[in-house]
Amino acid sequence: MIDPKVTNRTRAPYYPWGAGCDGWRLLDTAELSVIEERMPPGTSEERHFHRHALQLFYVLTGQLTIEVEEDVHVLGPGDALPIVPPAPHQVRNEGAAEVRFLVISAPPTTNDRQVQ
Repeated sequence: MIDPKVTNRTRAPYYPWGAGCDGWRLLDTAELSVIEERMPPGTSEERHFHRHALQLFYVLTGQLTIEVEEDVHVLGPGDALPIVPPAPHQVRNEGAAEVRFLVISAPPTTNDRQVQ
């Protein structure tokens, strides 16, 4: 059941990841998750794929580089990129400023992430 309360980075469950990256779970149900993430310059995640989760990356601020299979995409504020399973992908912040973005996953990626 969804709790219809206003949430934000202050109220949402927080988790650190990678080397200095942050995440806030804005919505986390069995069908859908919405996470806001922050990546400092020069950070990246491991290349991986999901067997079931369709993901949408939506950039709020900064510039996010996403490699999907062999294609490299550079997204700026207002840009979105869907990633269809099981496409291998990796996000990186190759810019000079931090990047903030939303990761929307259906179903959530819990127990669905496979490192390459």
